[in-house]
Amino acid sequence: MGPERLHGVIKGDVQGVGFRFFLIRRAQALGLTGWVTNRDDGVVEFVAEGRRQDLEQLERAAREGPRPARVTAVEVNWSEATGDLSRFDIT
Repeated sequence: MGPERLHGVIKGDVQGVGFRFFLIRRAQALGLTGWVTNRDDGVVEFVAEGRRQDLEQLERAAREGPRPARVTAVEVNWSEATGDLSRFDIT
């Protein structure tokens, strides 16, 4: 099975608490590529590509978040990887 893509939207008190940097550290440690951003509507959105098992670990981390965060919901969508991402960073 080839690489997959995980798109996630994280809701709750997730901006201004280091959530993007938390996800970057986790994703880079797992060898994933992608991006994370704060949206104007107060959510954190991310896209990551890599092995399914590593993406599942990132999803679990997103549901937990850093200590000051309060995650109320995480919406995820899975698809095939596009291969157009070179590293994991903030957009």
